[in-house]
Amino acid sequence: MGVVVNPREWWSQKRKELETRRPGCDFMIPSVVETPLDPKEKQLLDTMAQDKRSKASQCTEEGLKAGVKAASIAAVVSAIPTLIIARTVPWAKANLNYTGQALVISAATIASYFIVAEQTILECSRKASYAASVERKQAAARSEAA
Repeated sequence: MGVVVNPREWWSQKRKELETRRPGCDFMIPSVVETPLDPKEKQLLDTMAQDKRSKASQCTEEGLKAGVKAASIAAVVSAIPTLIIARTVPWAKANLNYTGQALVISAATIASYFIVAEQTILECSRKASYAASVERKQAAARSEAA
């Protein structure tokens, strides 16, 4: 076929070819936004979107709290040995100035914050996703039973 010079023209030509082969049968699936919705469906979609936003906000809050907690513990746990070693070990006395000590402590603190916050957010979203899937299965079972 060759190299497509103008993709827009190629795509419109391809769509016209498909329309002429099967009139009335569009191979493109319209998105939810494109399809006309009745007010009940629109309200349901808005409610679902609001629930997703609130769950995401809740997971972010949990991640923030767990990350700060872990970072504060890591700061203390890394600061005490770093400061003791910097004053007692001859190599550390010669090579670790105050900036180096601060970098060691802050690296441990920052790493622990991000690791714990990410794990907590992922765990929370996994739980919320699982709960939503169980809820959908139960709703489908109820609708089949009715």
